[in-house]
Amino acid sequence: MNPDPNFLIKLANSKMPFGKFKGTFLIDLPEYYLIWYRNKGFPNGELGQLMESAFEIRRNGLEDMVKRLRTI
Repeated sequence: MNPDPNFLIKLANSKMPFGKFKGTFLIDLPEYYLIWYRNKGFPNGELGQLMESAFEIRRNGLEDMVKRLRTI
């Protein structure tokens, strides 16, 4: 599988589509919320991949790098 060169741009601009944090940029979701999903299991599909990446990026303190890619 080839990595998507626009993945980080997509992550920077994607918002949570449901729940308490609906409309929040995924990279801005509270860390405790991402940890909860990490323990429960991320959703299937692209949303889950984006959320898992947001978790790893936040865990490593790199969220500012992604936020600079925001175009919205």
